[in-house]
Amino acid sequence: MGRIGISCLFPASWHFSISPVGCPRILNTNLRQIIVISVLAAAASLLYFSVVIIRNKYGRLSRDKKFQRYLARVTDIEATDTNNPNVNYGVVVDCGSSGSRIFVYCWPRHNGNPHDLLDIRQMRDKNRKPVVMKIKPGISEFATSPEKVSDYISPLLNFAAEHVPRAKHKETPLYILCTAGMRILPESQQKAILEDLLTDIPVHFDFLFSDSHAEVISGKQEGVYAWIGINFVLGRFEHIEDDEEAVVEVNIPGSESREAILRKRTAGILDMGGVSTQIAYEVPKTVSFASSQQEEVAKNLLAEFNLGCDVHQTEHVYRVYVATFLGFGGNAARQRYEDRIFANTVQKNRLLGKQTGLAPDTPYLDPCLPLDIKDEIQQNGQTMYLRGTGDFDLCRETIQPFMNKTNETQTSLNGVYQPPIHFQNSEFYGFSEFYYCTEDVLRMGGDYNAATFTKAAKDYCATKWSILRERFDRGLYASHADLHRLKYQCFKSAWMFEVFHRGFSFPVNYKNLKTALQVYDKEVQWTLGAILYRTRFLPLRDIQQETFRASHAHWRGFSFVYNHYLFSGCFLVVLLSILLYLLRLRRIHRRTLRGASTTTLWLEEGLPSQKMAATSG
Repeated sequence: MGRIGISCLFPASWHFSISPVGCPRILNTNLRQIIVISVLAAAASLLYFSVVIIRNKYGRLSRDKKFQRYLARVTDIEATDTNNPNVNYGVVVDCGSSGSRIFVYCWPRHNGNPHDLLDIRQMRDKNRKPVVMKIKPGISEFATSPEKVSDYISPLLNFAAEHVPRAKHKETPLYILCTAGMRILPESQQKAILEDLLTDIPVHFDFLFSDSHAEVISGKQEGVYAWIGINFVLGRFEHIEDDEEAVVEVNIPGSESREAILRKRTAGILDMGGVSTQIAYEVPKTVSFASSQQEEVAKNLLAEFNLGCDVHQTEHVYRVYVATFLGFGGNAARQRYEDRIFANTVQKNRLLGKQTGLAPDTPYLDPCLPLDIKDEIQQNGQTMYLRGTGDFDLCRETIQPFMNKTNETQTSLNGVYQPPIHFQNSEFYGFSEFYYCTEDVLRMGGDYNAATFTKAAKDYCATKWSILRERFDRGLYASHADLHRLKYQCFKSAWMFEVFHRGFSFPVNYKNLKTALQVYDKEVQWTLGAILYRTRFLPLRDIQQETFRASHAHWRGFSFVYNHYLFSGCFLVVLLSILLYLLRLRRIHRRTLRGASTTTLWLEEGLPSQKMAATSG
């Protein structure tokens, strides 16, 4: 049987012959097409797997990055690595009315992105405890002896100096910010105290401390700092990363003519202390005023500021409303209430000839005290006897006039201007008394529900005092709840309810108030917001120093993508080159075979070759 030579795209040295029976026709006629299709399929498969790998890698990195940021906020309990040269430090002293506290903060080197803020967190010592120290009394106690202020504050600064690495002292900013106690002092005494600090501290400490680093801040500034601190810990200044995050349309202050932008919705804060109540929240839309007088008042209540390091970038420009109401704290409100009922009862007794409250057997019936509890009011050497009736609804009705609401639009407590709140797209956190009222006794802190709260408050008020005492003795309330809390829980529940719903005009079906003592298990101080705001320009230094490195880091960040595409392209080019080379070899081999076949046929037919013919001629 005859044999056929096959070259199947291999080099000439690999040539072999097989029987036609063992060589299907498809290998002869369609081999080129099969090989081309195979090469293209291999290239396509390689590209597909490269894309899958890239997508999985970067999708996972994105998810991991987001999770790590969340985890860092929740579990920020590791000791600060003081041996890391890339860690920076900052010190803030809160000089309050009853004492002064020092806070040490730290943050890693800025990532070089001008759109990101510094990642500031509280420094922790070797035992993982926050680096905080408090001393008494308040700094205002030295109003008549300002020369002693530096000695008074030195223990705090020594404490900070021991924790901040010595090599970092000269680049560590120190801020001494004085609040309520100093505000009530005459300006001359304030100045004398600050002068002593500015003169003596640079002599004994190497911290970065300039004239603007020691000042008396206003209640408005303190409120803004508290708002910044809370929203920073909540991650509300970060970029939008998924569709589930709540967003809000914002008209950037000073750029009202431009289109509104979308960014993360910030949280408002409500803080009711013993003496005052404060509210702070972002006003995303341009506001209008009912009158020129209202506009003038609003200027003192609205703060516009840029948290970003670049004043030309508006991504972190915020407009925040801050209002503080003295006398609207829980204890101050109870005192005002008692003063009112004392004065009114004395007047009624005089006019009607009654003896209400003047003896234990004829007490004044107080709806804001638990049922059957006995209490007394002492004023001007006189005693008024009270007995609780535990009527929550009547208590609310009784204290409503203390809100001092007016008929003017867009006003709150005391008739003070309040910008509109978009209740359907807002979120608030209630601190201090908002938390104590809901959690200490009623055990329902967290997500606030008006209907559930009022039912629990009514039941508590209507419960006999003897039963409440029994529950207290059995430890059924929060560990830090005392008898003072139990006695005035009914009043403070009603007061909190009225301030929130009537004073600040939140609807009773409002669902986005969370009462809390901490955020992510951390007590957030206004000092965190203060250092965030006051160090906002520090990233410029890192950005300028790291410009070249950042550009290379950008290339490294995408090199994985580029390398895979480059590898795929090179692989395809090599395959095509090999294909063309083998096709060329096949054509050469075919020509060789044709020449050999022609010579063989001449010999088999007995024809002389061209050379023999020439010789015979």
